[in-house]
Amino acid sequence: MATIILFNKPFQVLSQFTDPDGRSTLADYLQLPGYKAAGRLDYDSEGLLLLTDNGQLQQQIANPRHKLWKTYLVQVEGDIDQAALDSLATGVELKDGTTLPARVRRIEAPALWPRTPPVRERKSVPDSWLELSIREGRNRQVRRMTAAVGFPTLRLVRSRIGDWSLAGLAPGEYRRETVHLAGRPAEGKTNRRHRKRR
Repeated sequence: MATIILFNKPFQVLSQFTDPDGRSTLADYLQLPGYKAAGRLDYDSEGLLLLTDNGQLQQQIANPRHKLWKTYLVQVEGDIDQAALDSLATGVELKDGTTLPARVRRIEAPALWPRTPPVRERKSVPDSWLELSIREGRNRQVRRMTAAVGFPTLRLVRSRIGDWSLAGLAPGEYRRETVHLAGRPAEGKTNRRHRKRR
């Protein structure tokens, strides 16, 4: 058994506890000595970040060979078409090689919290929302994938990693779950959510 922290990382917060350049970090929201992020989420992306103080569990989550599906809600610039969706689903050619097949579908705009600062709205250019799931962890992969098919990412929110979901967590909030070391949440062991006000 181990403990995992599910944290809703706000926009423009680093997925680490210190920064020599003075940017916002996890330490502004979490006081968890010994815990480390299992994987990462870019500074300009939002949503689910997992942390644990168990090295074995951290490896099970972060190591790409375990191939946990990671699901993102993606706002892109433009009215995305089926050809672009098909390309994302089958694999996109990037500078570091072709991506693995993804799960992707167009969705209605999800009910999310307002982003601060907000995405710049261009009245002359439409936007679209996708739900995109990948099993890789290349640097800025989702953004590079959507750009490669002609639809740059405007907002990126990770909603799920494997069996763990962002549901019920506002930005800056977290909750603890007890986990079997096989990497799945233990039933009935979810604790109350927490929020640290800055």
